[in-house]
Amino acid sequence: MIYSKIAGTGRYLPERILTNAELETMVDTTDEWIRTRTGVERRHVAAEDQSTSDLAYEAAKIAMAEAGVTAEDIDMLIVGTTTPDLVFPNIGTLLQDRLGIHNCPAFSIEAACTGFIYALTTADKFIRAGETKCALVIGAEIITKLIDWKDRTTCVLFGDGAGAVVLKPSEEPGILSCHLGADGQYRDLLYFPIGPSKNLFNPPEAGAYIQMKGNEVFKVAVKTLGKVAEEALAANNISKDDIDWLIPHQANIRIIQATAKRLDMPMEKVIQTVQDHGNTSAASVPMALDVGIRDGRIKRGQTLLLEAFGGGFTWGSVLLRY
Repeated sequence: MIYSKIAGTGRYLPERILTNAELETMVDTTDEWIRTRTGVERRHVAAEDQSTSDLAYEAAKIAMAEAGVTAEDIDMLIVGTTTPDLVFPNIGTLLQDRLGIHNCPAFSIEAACTGFIYALTTADKFIRAGETKCALVIGAEIITKLIDWKDRTTCVLFGDGAGAVVLKPSEEPGILSCHLGADGQYRDLLYFPIGPSKNLFNPPEAGAYIQMKGNEVFKVAVKTLGKVAEEALAANNISKDDIDWLIPHQANIRIIQATAKRLDMPMEKVIQTVQDHGNTSAASVPMALDVGIRDGRIKRGQTLLLEAFGGGFTWGSVLLRY
């Protein structure tokens, strides 16, 4: 049986760091309010002249170097993002050109904060089918260009960044199972009001910014993340005690804590980066994975549960042996 296995990871964060103290001078909020309600202490903000592909490119180079692969080895490139450089060409092709990768499938997946999980799942299927030998999978976002810096309910949450992994075939267990879901009935709880075929030249009165009903999002997110995690455990006939690390989407600390509690997992077994990165949407999970690997907590042979939840709503989990 062929599995897909992570051969290398990488992450990249913009240089600019925006602290809670700085936000206190920009909007009616306090460091204590932000930390206690979201867990965020600082976040990275892309420069005006930076695009999502710039961040993704840097993360991809690191992941490829860690995996010991070159552009010639990559035969599939997938990017999970909500903030592509352009409507088209898709960001996958832009990265393909910059990395010197040619003549392989290159595309993007838009599933909001679940984008990386969707992309990772897609790459896993291609490798298991024997159609791909080396996949580059990236989650990258510049969310800060979509937020209203006068809206304290959203501007304190988000940050920018990119995370990448290289997947290769393996006879040893790697990705064990993937579980995806979505339900469009919740679309009005978290959304961006403008797109290329809707309201593009006639912005809504509320403004072209992320719109979110935080309390309602929280309730659905906690219930759904718990359910999709339990689905992964049941599919592999293992218990929560068999999980070495939970790597959740870093939306905010309260959702992370509530999800861990629902799974009866101690916070000591949860990789947390929300304090340093904020909510980086599709970049959140791969960056948290990279942090855990590079600081030595995550070791080869351990069992990891990755999960995410995003606007749509979309959700997903990946259970893997690292």
